[in-house]
Amino acid sequence: MIRVLMAEDSPVNRELLREILESRGYQVDEAVDGEEALEKMGRSRPDILLLDIGMPKLDGFGVIQRVRQDPSLANLPVLAVTAYAMRGDREKGLDAGFDGYLSKPVNARSLFAEMERVLSKSQE
Repeated sequence: MIRVLMAEDSPVNRELLREILESRGYQVDEAVDGEEALEKMGRSRPDILLLDIGMPKLDGFGVIQRVRQDPSLANLPVLAVTAYAMRGDREKGLDAGFDGYLSKPVNARSLFAEMERVLSKSQE
């Protein structure tokens, strides 16, 4: 079973993503901000991280920077799932180290396709 850690500050978005992911059989853990996400990854490494960018305490860019600097997490597949959808935001996210970038509202088909793409890429 694939373990997903989702870091999202909006309770409504967390619930929606959890329901979408669990409907596909994924095991889902949740964090409400970047600090909690890092804390949870320190205890149990997920197979993939879904990361909102605009979060309190530590935003998605702060989290991805720490993940990529940590040798034990550096190869972890990380998808940005964010409301940032202006021109250049996707490129900025990919340049920062995200493996993929999805804009909200999330389309389940796009989410699963992107997750499968980055998960298979990480297993190569």
